[in-house]
Amino acid sequence: MNTYGRLPVSFVKGSGAYLQDDEGNQYLDALTGIAVCGLGHAHPKVARALSDQGQTLLHTSNLYDIPHQTRLAERLCTLSGMDNAFFCNSGAEANEAAIKLARLKGNRAGNHTPSVVVVDGSFHGRTMATLTASGSRKVQAGFEPLLGGFVRAPFNDIDAIQAIADNNPGVVAMLVEPILGEGGIHIPDSSYLTALREICDRHQWLLMLDEVQTGNARTGRYFAYQHSDCLPDVVTTAKGLGNGVPIGVCLARGEAAELFVPGNHGSTFGGNPLACAAAHAVLDVIEEDGICAHAETQGRRIVETLRTALAGNNAVKEVRGMGMMIAVELYNDAPNLVADALHQGLLINVTQGNIVRLLPPLNLSNQEADELVSKLTQLLNR
Repeated sequence: MNTYGRLPVSFVKGSGAYLQDDEGNQYLDALTGIAVCGLGHAHPKVARALSDQGQTLLHTSNLYDIPHQTRLAERLCTLSGMDNAFFCNSGAEANEAAIKLARLKGNRAGNHTPSVVVVDGSFHGRTMATLTASGSRKVQAGFEPLLGGFVRAPFNDIDAIQAIADNNPGVVAMLVEPILGEGGIHIPDSSYLTALREICDRHQWLLMLDEVQTGNARTGRYFAYQHSDCLPDVVTTAKGLGNGVPIGVCLARGEAAELFVPGNHGSTFGGNPLACAAAHAVLDVIEEDGICAHAETQGRRIVETLRTALAGNNAVKEVRGMGMMIAVELYNDAPNLVADALHQGLLINVTQGNIVRLLPPLNLSNQEADELVSKLTQLLNR
């Protein structure tokens, strides 16, 4: 169906930070399939894990115990501070699971019209519930009637959340990205998540964090909330967990971890042996190669280098980032920039019309990082 405005290029091969098209041209990938291939393309350990598992067992369904899934749940719960995990195939599905947990909590407490607080500028997916939860009219337009059960607030505004808490007794949870991804790499105040945690505790809300894009070492910690002392009740992630193999997970602790019982929720493919083998390989590489620390250091280096290189460019409003989530915000829209970058052998993304979004591989070398900065600087200065 006519759902994508695709660029005129066909990639046939990848290696590390680079992709090759069907004409033999090479491109530096600073988008990584939208924060999916965090370890780069064709990573040997991931490829080997997929090959080995493909020759052993691909799928059995969740009617049976899946040892790879059980062990992956244990690893992710240890990394996250959560108690239980539900596996699915995407970030949208993981967020659907979180929304269902919130509604289940409310209904079991006798609240038959439970609400979830969401924020402007957010993006949680394209299913009916997640596009309703998203703070983007562009995503929602044409799909009315939207679902009920959501209360909206500005991002990074604790006073607004407190006002909702004081005036909306039907709220049972808050769903928020620690950093707005599609919204333009907007990073909240360092105290934001901690303040949200305090409000949720006072009003017995679930604090649910959408780490679909920020998780899996993208920001320099395994999860972005680990930059603070905030521990959520529910955390979702996907994208980089499988390095290209579809897998999502909804992790929960405490009351939220025990809400689902058999028959409440499920997935045909979620957490099958192949997807879990990929995720295990990703976790192994992140741990063994010190990917979190490298992403934090390299991301800071790229931001600082870009700020210096673009200091005299009056079209540039701001360069910001955390780890390997980096944005260059322009004063005006740049409708041709993605195509221009493609012609120069660089893959980037422009979100909100004027924000260059960079999501390069987490293991980017200094030489590759310098190439990225050089090519982008030339484009923006031109």
